[in-house]
Amino acid sequence: METFLASNLIRPALYQQPLENGAVKCLLCPHQCVLYEEKTGLCHTRQNRNGVLYTLAYGNPCSLNVDPIEKKPLFHFLPGSKILSLATAGCNFKCLNCQNWEISQSSPQKLRAYDLPPEAVMELAGENNIPSIAFTYTEPTVFYEYVFDTAKLAHEKNIKTVIVSNGYINEKPLQDLCPFLNAANIDLKCFDTHLYRKLTGGSLEPVLKTLKTLKEQGVWLEITNLIVPTYSDSAEMITSMCKWLVDNGFEDTPLHFSRFFPAHQLPNLPPTPIKTLLAAREIAQTAGMKYVYVGNVPTLGYENTVCPSCQKLLIERTGFTVNKNFINEGKCMFCHAPIPGVWQ
Repeated sequence: METFLASNLIRPALYQQPLENGAVKCLLCPHQCVLYEEKTGLCHTRQNRNGVLYTLAYGNPCSLNVDPIEKKPLFHFLPGSKILSLATAGCNFKCLNCQNWEISQSSPQKLRAYDLPPEAVMELAGENNIPSIAFTYTEPTVFYEYVFDTAKLAHEKNIKTVIVSNGYINEKPLQDLCPFLNAANIDLKCFDTHLYRKLTGGSLEPVLKTLKTLKEQGVWLEITNLIVPTYSDSAEMITSMCKWLVDNGFEDTPLHFSRFFPAHQLPNLPPTPIKTLLAAREIAQTAGMKYVYVGNVPTLGYENTVCPSCQKLLIERTGFTVNKNFINEGKCMFCHAPIPGVWQ
């Protein structure tokens, strides 16, 4: 692995406001950290240097892999294709259940990293004939400048781009990114303001705004809800969440209920019971959600796509593998009903 000193690749950060006494306010996410000289934001990636905010997370991914697109998870976006996935260190959440805490709760200056500016990402995708790039594993918002430049370049080269995100970003930066973004999977952690703060350190309302903005801007959207026992497993909470989604026009948006496994600061909780996942799926379907999936339990068979019109199996999946696909030109091959998604 090629490594470098992160300080050699710092860039002036976007979305900042100078304040008195050399302080600067970061306007990228709802935390809106106020940083004094040499201080770094909650995300570990943005630092005040002489009254100017700089990003420490540019061209220095600490994780780089080629994944099945179903792993994001994206089920209605180029099914069966590969996606180049990358992340830098840092995150603007402090999730108790984080699976990638070793990199999300660290600084780009503390981890070994690839030397991979946007142009090199393009070369890597092109050389390997990979049709899309995902900013994932940690939180893409905190390496926004790297995401933006890479996505803009990818757009010029007809390579699609994806964010897998907690959705905790201010509206202006998100709107500026959307023209160069093809798809997003947003983690909707739970549907209770108090629990959101307890579980993540963030708040619910900005995430709901992100969902609306992505929909309004025409970015293909899928939503993941990790069901954490004693935190986000309440039937009443799941019912409220699904009702909000339907009431706000997200009934065609794929909803992935994902099984929790003990991790990070919640090692003593049990895995999500299967019956809880199945109950959540039934609640969502009853509320009017048309495409509801259950993840992290491939043996259940609820990762398949079924036509809501004729109930025929359209995409059969085993884990991250697509076995059969009966969607042709965005329509069910049996009844010809349109199936929302990006299929080619």
